[in-house]
This record gives sequence, C-alpha cells and structure tokens, in this order.
Amino acid sequence: MGEKNLDVMFEENTTTAIKEFIFVGLTSSPKMQIILFLIFFLIYVTTLIENLGMVALIGTSACLHTPMYFFLSSLSILDACFSSVFAPKMLANFLADKNSISYTGCAIQMYFFIGLGSAECFLLAAMAYDRYVAICKPLLYPVLMSPKACILLVVGSYVLGLLHSFIHTIFTFQLSFCGSVINHFFCDITALLSLSCSDTYINELLIFYVAGLVEVITILSVAVSYIYILTNIVIGIHSAAGRLKAFSTCTSHLIVVTIFHGAILILHFQPKSSNKSPHQDMSDKILAVFYTIVIPLLNPLIYSLRNKEVKDALRSSWRRAWVKIISYFFV
Repeated sequence: MGEKNLDVMFEENTTTAIKEFIFVGLTSSPKMQIILFLIFFLIYVTTLIENLGMVALIGTSACLHTPMYFFLSSLSILDACFSSVFAPKMLANFLADKNSISYTGCAIQMYFFIGLGSAECFLLAAMAYDRYVAICKPLLYPVLMSPKACILLVVGSYVLGLLHSFIHTIFTFQLSFCGSVINHFFCDITALLSLSCSDTYINELLIFYVAGLVEVITILSVAVSYIYILTNIVIGIHSAAGRLKAFSTCTSHLIVVTIFHGAILILHFQPKSSNKSPHQDMSDKILAVFYTIVIPLLNPLIYSLRNKEVKDALRSSWRRAWVKIISYFFV
C-alpha cells in the first residue's frame, strides 16, 4: 500500500512539475535556423495569400457560386487555419533562445492539429460526394446539394473532426509525463506518448482504431464515389469531349486526396520502431513539414492550375482590378 501511494505521488509530482515542453526542432544550428525561418515564413505567407485569395475569388465571382466551389472555399479556409496551428509558433521558435511551448499551449496545438486534419478528411469525402451527385445524378443535383445540404456537410466535417480530436486530447493529457523534451517541432501525439510515464495502451488503441476508422471511412467514401463516377463516365458518356470535361472536374480533387491521405498513412500508420536512428527521425520530421506546411500551400495551386473556371475567374478578376486602378489614377 505504501509503495502504491509513493507511485501515485510520483506521478502527480511529475505531471505538475511540467509547465512547458521543449521542442528539439528541425536543427540546432543558429545559421540554419535563420535560413529555415526565412523559407517557412515565405511559405506561410504564400499559403495565407493563396488560400484567402481563393476564398475572395470564389466569393466575388458569380460563375463560381456553385456547391463545388463552396466546398473548395471551405477547404481553403481550413488549410489557412491548419497551417496557422503550427507556423507562427515554429517561426517564433526559430528566433528564440529556447524552443518551448506551454503545457496548455501544447494541448491546444495538438487539439487543433488533429481536429482540423480530421475535418479535412471528412471535407474531402464530402467533395467526392458532390462530384458523384453532379456526374451520376445531375437532375437531382440542385436538390441533393442545396445550400442547406452543403452547409450541413461542411459543419458536420468540423464537428466530427473536432470531436475526434477531443477524445485523443483528453486521453493524452490525462497521462503523466516523465520528460519535457519533445523530439519534434510541434506537439505530435506520438511524440508526446513517448514521454509518458503512464501506460499508453489505451491511447495507442485509440490511435489505431478511432483514427484508423476515420481514415477508413473517409477513404472508402472517396473510393466508392469515384467508382460510381468512373463507371458513369465510361458507360453513360459517349463523347470524348464529355468524358474529358467530366474527368477534368475530378482530377484536381483526386490529386489532393492522394497527397493528403498518403501523407497521413505514412506519417501516422507506418510501423513504429523503438530505436529510431537520427536519419529516421529527420525523415519523419520532413514528412511532417510536408503534411502540415506544404500541403496547405499546394492545394490552391492544384485546384487553380488544373481548373479552367478558376483560371477564367482569376483573369476576369485581374482585369477588373486593373480597370479600377487605371480609372482611379487617370480618369
């Protein structure tokens, strides 16, 4: 009984002693930290400009006021928020003497990391359903994808994502932590579990089954939607021009889904090694940078470069902007 009480007191003292976590980060070289700060600052600013610019373009272009572009606008808002979970703190730490985050700040960062990432999984599945209805059930499209239905799908994506994150965050931050040095550049759940003195069996089950279920459901939803879409295109559309137009509305989404889910599966569901080499640690961090920082940068580029309607709306928007500038100064 006495030993049990001592164990409880040790766990409580360990938990209360940790007021902040220290990130190992991407590099310990001061020169490299400055270089990485400049690179990631440029990427982050570009990401915000691209995604918020996409939202503004869709909002001001009447030709883009359709469910497909409503979802794309929602994806751009989500990507801007997702990159903002990591980038500001990471940029500040590049210039700080100590790469730290408070205990509460770490919990909040992990919550939004998992929540917004999960919400994007559900939102990409909703976008696949939108393409399925548009191509396979065009006569029912105005009914099935009404403004109310679109809003419910977007709100539902956020609710399910944040609920999923709430479960992981609660169970993770009930653990006792024996150390405060996180071998990462943000509060990743697996990096936090490796610091715990407590039994993490339940947490690992939650990652494998609950997070795995989110992946399976959303990937299957996309796969089933595109099986129906491809079948309809091959059987129901006989002209080459019609097939090309149908494919063109789907390719950008398929590229985004493949990159996003591929990064998740490699990052979180690869076999874990108890003794990782420094090379493996760096590879995981580089992949995490791609998932958290680079993908939100790529998504609007993929949709804009491969979408004729977006490119036409962008040209029209530029022309209107130049006309206003010229008329302001010269008329």
